[in-house]
Amino acid sequence: MLDRIREARKNQSGFTLIELLIVIVILGVLSGIVVFAVAGITDRGNAAACKADMSSVEVAVEAYRAKTGAYPDAGAAGYTQLTSGDDQFLRSVPTTANGYTITLGADGAVTAAPANCVFP
Repeated sequence: MLDRIREARKNQSGFTLIELLIVIVILGVLSGIVVFAVAGITDRGNAAACKADMSSVEVAVEAYRAKTGAYPDAGAAGYTQLTSGDDQFLRSVPTTANGYTITLGADGAVTAAPANCVFP
């Protein structure tokens, strides 16, 4: 009985180098596909965040105009007017960490870069 087990073990072999390389290549191709699929999801998330921030700033600008009768100043000074004082119209300046910038214009216009929050 022990002789049969020893003989069976001698005849067994593991994977060859070519079989292991083929498996590694297949796993590499699959991981590459996943990486590119996830990158598209991130871009859509940034676009949605940009549009939401732009909408919040537009609402704050209109609320400021309704309260004071004039639009806030352009640029950083306008954000200071919107985020400070007793009548705080905006909690904080939208962050640029996600790859977009929301800019205040002199006439109350709110613009985003990239244009219309569209990411390549």
